[in-house]
Amino acid sequence: MGCCRIEDMQNKEVICIKDGTKLGCVCDVEIDVCSGKLAAIVVYGRSKCFGLLGREEDCVINWCDIEVIGEDTILVCCDPPKIHPRSGEGFLNKIFG
Repeated sequence: MGCCRIEDMQNKEVICIKDGTKLGCVCDVEIDVCSGKLAAIVVYGRSKCFGLLGREEDCVINWCDIEVIGEDTILVCCDPPKIHPRSGEGFLNKIFG
């Protein structure tokens, strides 16, 4: 595999090969400052209520869990993030429901 800039990785979509979940795009990286090696990629969590209520937890994927870095996607083999089921009792449902 050739070289890749962090800037180039930010445009790549991250997909979990265990279940096909689209995790999002690379937003940040973690570097091991002792070894100088890339330790993980970070996909920011999805926005809650258009960003007004913050966002879900970030997904940190260890470098060893990356299977393939392609032209447009990064395939990873890790446990997919737990998605909390939406209940009908949310804040907006109480106001508008």
